[in-house]
Amino acid sequence: MSTIINLFQAFGLSASAGLNAYIPLLIVSLAARYTDAFELSGPYKVLESPWIIGTLVVLVIVEALADKVPMIDHLNDIVATFIRPAAGALLFATSAGVTTGMSPVVAAIIGLLTAGIVHGAKATARPVVTATTGGLGNPVVSAVEDVAAAVTSLVAIFLPFLVAVAFLAFGLLVFWVTRRRRPVTA
Repeated sequence: MSTIINLFQAFGLSASAGLNAYIPLLIVSLAARYTDAFELSGPYKVLESPWIIGTLVVLVIVEALADKVPMIDHLNDIVATFIRPAAGALLFATSAGVTTGMSPVVAAIIGLLTAGIVHGAKATARPVVTATTGGLGNPVVSAVEDVAAAVTSLVAIFLPFLVAVAFLAFGLLVFWVTRRRRPVTA
């Protein structure tokens, strides 16, 4: 059962990295250092370092501010196109690789793809928000994304079974939407 829970954690954390690379990394670092809810091992233990935690705090603040300023938010998303999937790879590997016996390379690839897909969806939606609100909606959407990344990360660590429920609900929603879009054939 712990293997399945760790996979739920891994998917939840890597998906949240697709929204914001540094929030889930910071939450994992803090949870590993100050609670028993998340344990890091091997080379990932470095995330518990006060220097890493301090650096992540600074990066969270920088990204949060940059993502709220018109024009800079687009530059931030371009840079994040490389950082978010890498963070997702790291988070998936820290969560799944050790306890499941999964190859760290496979875990990193799954995490990279998960975060990349979420980031791709976010990056696709952001220009629509910019165009429809003249850029005024971007800070609001960015704040919602930050909150979603934090909540998803906390849920993945402390209530990982809810990640499975969320993925199932999302899958059903996608199925329902695609089903409704198909033309009826006689």
